[in-house]
Amino acid sequence: MIIYNVTAKIESQIEEEWLNWMQDVHIPDVMQTGCFTGYDIMQLRFPKDDEGITYAIQYYCSDMAILEKYHGEYASQLQRDHADKFGNKVVAFRTILERLGKKESTR
Repeated sequence: MIIYNVTAKIESQIEEEWLNWMQDVHIPDVMQTGCFTGYDIMQLRFPKDDEGITYAIQYYCSDMAILEKYHGEYASQLQRDHADKFGNKVVAFRTILERLGKKESTR
């Protein structure tokens, strides 16, 4: 499984607006591309940062070919929409991870 991870640092004063927009608009738009099977959205709790709040959104897809399709056909416009909405109040970087195994706790 391939995990497309987007880490975003948001200025504190726009956190609620950003989070609502991500959950109501952006993430549904990303999922409507059909490239991803699911996602998680997480907030960084430690270490604390006085300059903003950090979130990580992880989108799941089955292989690199699908992720390359997403980048080739959809990513530029979706990233532009985000930049148009929030400008320099959000700094984001993207990483690609590959899940090699998973074990659930039995407790």
